[in-house]
Amino acid sequence: MKLHASGDPAALQRIREFHPRFYVEADAAIRTAVFKLSDAQLTIAREYGFTSWPRLKARIEKPTPADDASRRHDERIDDAGFRHAVQLLDSGDEAALRLYLTERPEIVHRVMFQGGNYFRNPSLLEFIAENPIRHGKLPKNIVEITRVILDAGARADQESMDSTLALVCSGRVPRECGVQVPLIDLLCHYGAKPDQAMLPALAHGEFGAAEALLARGATRDLAMASAMGRLDEAQRLLPVATRESRHRALALAAQHGHAEIVRLLLEAGEDPSRYNPVGCHSHSTPLHQAAWGRHQQAVKVLVEHGARLDVRDILFSGTPADWAQHAGYAEIETYLRERDQASGREHT
Repeated sequence: MKLHASGDPAALQRIREFHPRFYVEADAAIRTAVFKLSDAQLTIAREYGFTSWPRLKARIEKPTPADDASRRHDERIDDAGFRHAVQLLDSGDEAALRLYLTERPEIVHRVMFQGGNYFRNPSLLEFIAENPIRHGKLPKNIVEITRVILDAGARADQESMDSTLALVCSGRVPRECGVQVPLIDLLCHYGAKPDQAMLPALAHGEFGAAEALLARGATRDLAMASAMGRLDEAQRLLPVATRESRHRALALAAQHGHAEIVRLLLEAGEDPSRYNPVGCHSHSTPLHQAAWGRHQQAVKVLVEHGARLDVRDILFSGTPADWAQHAGYAEIETYLRERDQASGREHT
């Protein structure tokens, strides 16, 4: 509450990401809004992966084995029936899974995991992506397994299909197993929306998945062009881009090291120092991501256009130079620290 009252940018970013009333609101709107104790509690609870402050409180006071986030998600499932279905999925037993879901069609629905904001309320279908990683591999017949689950009723849950598509498109295991594109094609054939998975694919550098989504009709917008380094397309799309797309575009161009697109966006008025939007590593700034990715030219473009060197990320409280140091990129770290020192001398 004190940080909100002081207008602290990191606190405003946390409120924007985790309080449903302030999602995508600008800093000025969040800063001037009434923010009560209950708002602060809800923000913190949701940041830790709980739907409410009482649920967070109960977890702290009376934790259960299912709350142990160090265990694999399949090991944390309380519902024995749901857990058995996941085991059949993991083993690739197509016939047994089909029979089981025929007898118990309600199993295709959802299970709740609290204590995290990733894979918190997955359906059975979402387990086919192996994202989060549980075994590091998928059964060879995972496409057929997925079809079984879809035909058992999962196709009626649009949110589940869209979320599964996003997990497939942002995960390395489906790609490494050679099934990412076949799964994308199958899910889209059943009605999953390509646009819902494009940002996760781009933010995780899964460009093969992004190409497959484009082939399935995903929108070609500024964020897509910027992430994939398509300068000519970015120049063409910039004048008609939304404020949200421009924000995403800068975050993605910096993350993937497309320095000329970073320059294009900064010269068009994008702020080099604000936190990235939700879905684009929002705990950090473009400069953090460029430094972490070893994109020296993008780092220099951001700094030359006024990117602040002292902004700390929300998760680890590190500056961009700290990130470069942690990643072992001495040249970028030295450049950022020297520029920071020079800036300090200028101000004094």
